[in-house]
Amino acid sequence: MIRVVVASAMLMTATSVVAQTTGRALRIEDFYRLRSVGSPVMSPNGQWVAFTVTSRVEATNADPSEVWLVATTGAPAARRVSPAGVDAGQPRWEESNRLMFRSGEQAWALDPSSPASIVEAPTPRRATEELRSADGRITARLRAMTVEKRAPAQLSEFERRHEERFKGVQFDWLDFQRDGQPFPVPNRADPTVSPPQEVFLTEGGTERQLTRLGLRPNGLQLSRDGSTLVFTADTAYRNERKYGANAVFVVNREGQVRSLTSDPAVNHTSASLSPDGRWVLYTRQLGTDAVIAQRLTHGGATDLAVRPVEGGPERVLTAEWDYLPSNATWSPDGRFIYFMGGVGGANHLFRVAVAGGPVEQVTRGERRINGVSFDQGFRTMTYTVGLIEAPSDVFVANIDGSGERQLTSLHNEFTREVALSRAERLQFTSKDGTPVEGWLMYPHGYRADSRYPLIVSNHGGPHAADGYSFDFKSQYFAASGYFVLKVNFRSSTGYGEKFLWGTWGAWGDRDGEDVMAGIDHAIAKYPIDRNRVATIGHSYGGFMTNWLITQYPDRFAAAVPGAGIVNWVSDYGTADIARTKETEFFGTPWDEMAREVMVRQSPLTYAQRVKTPTLFVHGEVDQRVPYSEAEQMYVALKKNGVPTKMIQYAGMPHSISGSWNQVHRAMNELKWLDRWLKGAM
Repeated sequence: MIRVVVASAMLMTATSVVAQTTGRALRIEDFYRLRSVGSPVMSPNGQWVAFTVTSRVEATNADPSEVWLVATTGAPAARRVSPAGVDAGQPRWEESNRLMFRSGEQAWALDPSSPASIVEAPTPRRATEELRSADGRITARLRAMTVEKRAPAQLSEFERRHEERFKGVQFDWLDFQRDGQPFPVPNRADPTVSPPQEVFLTEGGTERQLTRLGLRPNGLQLSRDGSTLVFTADTAYRNERKYGANAVFVVNREGQVRSLTSDPAVNHTSASLSPDGRWVLYTRQLGTDAVIAQRLTHGGATDLAVRPVEGGPERVLTAEWDYLPSNATWSPDGRFIYFMGGVGGANHLFRVAVAGGPVEQVTRGERRINGVSFDQGFRTMTYTVGLIEAPSDVFVANIDGSGERQLTSLHNEFTREVALSRAERLQFTSKDGTPVEGWLMYPHGYRADSRYPLIVSNHGGPHAADGYSFDFKSQYFAASGYFVLKVNFRSSTGYGEKFLWGTWGAWGDRDGEDVMAGIDHAIAKYPIDRNRVATIGHSYGGFMTNWLITQYPDRFAAAVPGAGIVNWVSDYGTADIARTKETEFFGTPWDEMAREVMVRQSPLTYAQRVKTPTLFVHGEVDQRVPYSEAEQMYVALKKNGVPTKMIQYAGMPHSISGSWNQVHRAMNELKWLDRWLKGAM
């Protein structure tokens, strides 16, 4: 039994980077100085960690990355190993402890003990293309089956000319749009677009087809001895009116296929074989179709479960753990499942015994652990540590969380020069007595005898959470003299299922009350001017901003909703995700009860109440929250004489990406806030 401990040194190391009390304020130009660290992967022997370092280049609006390498002992120090000027990423280790990474279609390889030995390598196959048994004698792969296309209709010369002159698009399928993808997206129900895939096995130089299911398997895995393959697949993937539910399938070398899971209402994902090939681990959750059909007032629990390959009862491992497990992996001895989970504003590593028992927390502290990677023997692990007060760096620790060491300090020069703002964790109760958590970031140069304006920044999702991670824009606002408040309102992850589904059927009500309770709590305890409060946010945070200025019209001096919904009825048919309305609003706009909910929870319904000067920010081709949502509220406020402005980003989907756009947005949002909260023009 591995002893799970938390050494005091670990907590001290992880919080060693704290906000300075001296130094200059963060400037918008600093956006291009900061680098981000990610994708740490540990070598099989546990001696090295490869990771990526991403920069932002103002001249080109590009964000190239480099591959870096550091010894787990900390010496030699971290260094770049990808060629200079090459945009490189996707580091991975071979079993021989050789490091591989990619730059476009070019692959590179090097011996970590001699980085100068870097060589160009053949482009490696993707893991989904070919799997090998431990002895290399058996390989398995998925292959798309040939589907004969229907011969096009014969056209007259007149018809052909007019078809060639046509400049629009034509489609006759339901799933025709997806945010950030070309319009229309291909028809997944068309077998010529998404042909079925089958499993093929090669043994002794002979290849044979193992499956004839006519499905599209996901996450194909081969046992070490080559005797068993496992995958998940949705048997209804051709039905465009169903959201589907994946089942777990097992197939042996003789081609005998079994569905390991039997409940068609449950969605099974991320199936993986135990090291000895006797068990299958997967994530289970009640499917969207089942939630809709049953008109549930909550979503399904997300749990990790195991089942014997040969069949038998399912064993749910996290039934008593009230959070959302992710990125689960087997320990080499097959006795434990290690996985990630968010608890409050933190993110940590947990484990649970396959034989059953309570979930154990491995890492701890007020921080977010991300990108965990293990050595082959599960003795050592690496990850990045997220804090509010500084960008992430790479750490290493023993498998039980002890002996933690910080391997990189790529931001030290920056944090010595710039006084990044600190944040204080807040705990308060909402209107109905529900405990709520939030974070309040202090303004640069804070003095207790002064009074400051407040910006309330609402997270997206809604099933997401704010917490311990570095946010440049919030730091920029704090550097400009604002308190910045973030509230993990009802529907946020990390607080249990009752809290997670606490807004079902009433988006904006309880979560809005949570935000207002956070504002009142902050005003009561800190030197905040209650007449100079603004609300901002993107996506669900944009909806929340629109909602707050309609429900609490006398509380906000300025607002900046980004990509926020204002009309759930119009959003249903124009956005790329109808399921959120069909589940959490109980149906479609032509269902009377659901329509009443949609109208009642639409900010546009209450547009006549708004007094708050509002800046709308939206992407031109946003298909998650179409631009027409912002346009409707913009027109309403203009008609009602409310100071209003629109910024539409050309060609941008929901995320409004790119450094130029992000800098432009932050500058203009600050100008708007300064104008209405500080009187600056």
